[in-house]
Amino acid sequence: MHVLDLAVILAYLAGITWFGARFRSGEKGLREYFLGGREAPWWAIALSIVSAETSTLTIVGTPALAFTGNMGFLQLVLGYLLARILISAVFLPQYFRGEMFTAYELMRRRFGERVRKLTAAIFLVTRALAEGVRVFAVSLVISIVLGTGEMASIVLITGLTLFYTIQGGMTAVIWTDVVQMCLYVFGAVLSLIVILGKIPGGWPHAVAVAGAAHKFAIFDFHFAPTMEFFARPYTFWAGIVGGCFLTTASHGTDQLMVQRLLSARGQRDSRKALLASWALVAFQFTLFLLIGILLWVYYGGLGQTAPAADRIYPQFLWSSLPPGLAGLAIAAILAAAMANLSAALNALSSTVVVDFLGGGAGSAGEAGAMRRARLATVAWAAVLVGIGYAARHSHSVLEAGLTIASIPSGALLGVFLLGVLTRRPGERAAIAGVVAGLTAALVVRFETPVAFTWYVMIGATVTFSCGLAASWLGRALARMR
Repeated sequence: MHVLDLAVILAYLAGITWFGARFRSGEKGLREYFLGGREAPWWAIALSIVSAETSTLTIVGTPALAFTGNMGFLQLVLGYLLARILISAVFLPQYFRGEMFTAYELMRRRFGERVRKLTAAIFLVTRALAEGVRVFAVSLVISIVLGTGEMASIVLITGLTLFYTIQGGMTAVIWTDVVQMCLYVFGAVLSLIVILGKIPGGWPHAVAVAGAAHKFAIFDFHFAPTMEFFARPYTFWAGIVGGCFLTTASHGTDQLMVQRLLSARGQRDSRKALLASWALVAFQFTLFLLIGILLWVYYGGLGQTAPAADRIYPQFLWSSLPPGLAGLAIAAILAAAMANLSAALNALSSTVVVDFLGGGAGSAGEAGAMRRARLATVAWAAVLVGIGYAARHSHSVLEAGLTIASIPSGALLGVFLLGVLTRRPGERAAIAGVVAGLTAALVVRFETPVAFTWYVMIGATVTFSCGLAASWLGRALARMR
């Protein structure tokens, strides 16, 4: 390792930790700790949304998808836009009626305490598993750079992120997200320029070679009602339908994202942040897919064996960039990892404290609630370290994370839609729908070749329809009595 690279990486780690910890002075209670006092501007929340949904999985896994395939992943991004429009119209008006700290308070208001705890528990399990995979993904980068073991890498990043998250709460999370997103996008642009400089003939040559191999292909409009069709994750139909359901669930019912929307100054700012985040997401996915294509051209021109797909981008950065720039690029990847991890820690702890321990708007004993919030944050950090270590055998870190999140997300989305779009179904019908939706998603995952992009749609449809059916059946039985 060059001493300049090490100095850049250490300077970043120390600087971002110090920057996040500075926000402790402004945090006085749960409203500040979990919602940042609702003082952040919409553009900062937009950047924070993108930063929170990016993670190291995106930076490591997206170039790998283009390296081994093409730009078909962008079809999902079209569904992301449709989902944001639906969330703005359907969910945001509900979230801004009164003051909420978590998404699952909406379920208590509509169905009762048991459904609130059920949906919150599903989120906790899902988010913990998905974040564990993300924590492992960053250990791939650290192990390449420092040559340390995976466990030591996981503990290092989690410990530093925990420090500033527990100090500054949501305010620290949002503003460190802003800094970290700017850094990792800058690092990606820088690496793209460097890769182009290493390809003889530059961009024209890369376009000619990759174009001939159909690497720039985006759309696949093929449709057939067969199992083979549904087994393909990146088609136009999977992108529009599956991407829409996936993002409606993740941004409309998952506390990781809803917490950011609730942190806005009002519903209008929340909507602006959500819609603006789509343009940023589309840009960054395009950027990372282009990097994967250029790496394919680069290694193909050299005629040498490339590293494993999930290691190809960080390995190139570390081995090919000049001293100083390599350290900056690796620091950018760490920035994405820490931004996502801090968001998860705050969302997990807010769900435990508000939905299970009774903290929230108007709760008594703010000092005790704050202590519980910080203890919950520490406890979840330890859980994520354990899951991250256990996730080291994942085949594709990006698809592994998306698959884990997709299985229960359909049930969450289905019960939220049941609560928002209907009036008659009650608590028992909602619980029956959730159980049916989870069961359907698990059966599809383990008993069929259907791709992960369809899991949320299937789970949501089954949950919603079974909830309605259970409500109708309950009323019919009551009339018979």
